[in-house]
Amino acid sequence: MSKVNILGVNLSNLSRNAVERKIDDYLKVNQQKLIVTPNAEFILAAQHDEEFFYILNHADLAVLDGSGPQLAARLIGHNIERYPGADLVQYVLGLASEQRLKVLILNWQHGLSSEHDLRLMLQTKYPGAIAKVMDCSRTEKKLDVTMINDFKPQIILSTLGAPFQEKMLYHLRGGVPSLSLVMGIGGALDFLTGKIARAPQVMRLIGVEWLWRLYKQPQRLGRIWNAVAVFLYKFIKWQFILPYLYRPNVACFLYKKSPSGHVVLMVERADMSGHWQLPQGGTDGESIERAGRRELFEELGVTQFETRRVYKNVFRYNFHKQRRAEVQRHLGYKGQKQSLYVAEYLGSDEHFAINFWDHTAWRWVPVDRLLTQTYEIRRDGYQKFLDKFNEYIKES
Repeated sequence: MSKVNILGVNLSNLSRNAVERKIDDYLKVNQQKLIVTPNAEFILAAQHDEEFFYILNHADLAVLDGSGPQLAARLIGHNIERYPGADLVQYVLGLASEQRLKVLILNWQHGLSSEHDLRLMLQTKYPGAIAKVMDCSRTEKKLDVTMINDFKPQIILSTLGAPFQEKMLYHLRGGVPSLSLVMGIGGALDFLTGKIARAPQVMRLIGVEWLWRLYKQPQRLGRIWNAVAVFLYKFIKWQFILPYLYRPNVACFLYKKSPSGHVVLMVERADMSGHWQLPQGGTDGESIERAGRRELFEELGVTQFETRRVYKNVFRYNFHKQRRAEVQRHLGYKGQKQSLYVAEYLGSDEHFAINFWDHTAWRWVPVDRLLTQTYEIRRDGYQKFLDKFNEYIKES
């Protein structure tokens, strides 16, 4: 499937007809296909939410819903056809009605349309669909999967809004064998229940629905500003400026004392089996220590450590040519300048809880075996990190 990458998020480059054919195929088998509908707000949120970023890029279909990303794609030579979520959900419900499919709607309990509103709308407009509505909250950790499986839905739609709906559906779908597809739809059903009036057709055709939303809901000014002005600014910076710069980054040398000497923690990348490295991440404008502490918590779930040393700009490198295009699409930069955060782990191993979108495994490695255990392209930098660590050990 052809894809276009905007600020690191892959968009399916398909026509409306092709999107509909994909959905038709999905409904023929129960393989729990995930559909996402990225717009500018989705893509901006994904820059600061790694789980959301991962889910968007691991969806089976990413249907463009937003004029900002469409314009961005055109600036780099791709003419992606928009398929607004409000239209897409009508197509899905139409199929469900025609084929008498079971549809479960996970409805945000504080949304504009109530469970009653949705039931009435479905009975009136899509009478052939066998529909069930469940109210739920955005903070709900576990749904009643037993009740869901008793219903045996083939389609699940969620109105929780991004990123809540995508995260819930991503983790839920594997536990519902009857499913063919799941999709987050935000407030798209509010148009069908009459809670919100859609923009006139001409405004939709030229991609300026945001003007209509601003007119009808002036309280959305901040969101609309982000989706229009901030998004385009970040895209232009990402596409035309960052490829000439190095990303500030921190590598985390988390060690502990063992009977046989010092050991250092390494993690295996989720996107590349056998690629072992130190935990690392962008500093995002923070101090090296603050960024290092944040990375260890986000990637490993631990706080039981103490800062020992901080070394600024120890190593600089360009992204490896085999992964350059992939990495640049995510980060935008030509490479990274790495600082080093050295911390001593004082907790027990049972506290480790690696996040699934970054890593698949972790292990302690004797410090003197770090270079032989790490992925080959990282060894030059890690030699410099080892020198700094040994310097610290001698001083302490």
